[in-house]
Amino acid sequence: MSGEVDALYFFILANVIFFTVLVGALVAYFAIRYRRSKHPTAEPIHGSLVLEIGWTVIPLGIALVMFAWGAIVYFKFYRPPQNAMEIYGVGKQWMWKFQHTEGAREINELHVPVNRDIRVVLTSQDVIHDLGLPEFRLKGDVVPGRYTAVWFRPTKTGRYKIFCNQYCGTLHAGMVGEVIVLEPAQFQNWLAGGGEGSMAQQGERLFQQLGCNTCHREDSLARGPSLVGLFGKPVKLEDGRTIVADETYIRESILNSQAKTVAGFQHIMPVFQGQISEEGVLQLIKYIQELGKQAPPSGPVKTSPSETVPGAVSPGAQQPAQQPSGNKVR
Repeated sequence: MSGEVDALYFFILANVIFFTVLVGALVAYFAIRYRRSKHPTAEPIHGSLVLEIGWTVIPLGIALVMFAWGAIVYFKFYRPPQNAMEIYGVGKQWMWKFQHTEGAREINELHVPVNRDIRVVLTSQDVIHDLGLPEFRLKGDVVPGRYTAVWFRPTKTGRYKIFCNQYCGTLHAGMVGEVIVLEPAQFQNWLAGGGEGSMAQQGERLFQQLGCNTCHREDSLARGPSLVGLFGKPVKLEDGRTIVADETYIRESILNSQAKTVAGFQHIMPVFQGQISEEGVLQLIKYIQELGKQAPPSGPVKTSPSETVPGAVSPGAQQPAQQPSGNKVR
């Protein structure tokens, strides 16, 4: 992408320089050429239709080329490749925190392999930030309460600066870091040192700790909707609306469960605002996303008192201390 951005930038710059020099040269020429008038009395001048059309159509055509070229680059920027490596990032005053789906976490550093498309899903813990990677010609807003995504493809190993391009407080200038681009083998060796399990596994542990599995289960005792196959699918709400269960919807459902309720379920899920960090929310989302890759059950799951279905707690098992989650992820 950086090559395409550079090409567009230099095309626009070349046009600006060309027309600036052209207009300046014509002004200087006419000022010298006609510095003295042989006819002090004004005379009517008839214009040239060819000239009028020329200086209208040519600049219009160049502007349309800029627009079309810029639109193509814009759409490429906001449409990451399907097989891009996914990394999650959180901006907070005043640091960058990243987590790989394999489980590795890092602060103010982002390790990535060379020649691989990288998609970074971003959110903010406090105020608006802006992830800036100047060597990759990349910047992306990081907004609290929303998920945005940027992508890039490093083509050379090395270290590249990370900046915050949006003023975010007193230590804004110190909110810097590095993208460390490694050879694939080196990256895999680095990644193997994560040691905490994958991001989905961490989310599953948090899911169990919060007692979400007591309501979001697959049998007739479920008090919340099934999460298997939920991610990316349409969800019908009690007010008649239908929305897609994407990252933003699931985040809202976790932190403010009363905002939207799935049709057929009650308002019984507790609010987890302030109880789960942004990193924890991302782990839960990744766990639910992985559940979405499983095939949903074709019919009701039948259980006996001695059976425990996936994501459920058996009748004799000790219940979590937290209040059970209710009718959502909504």
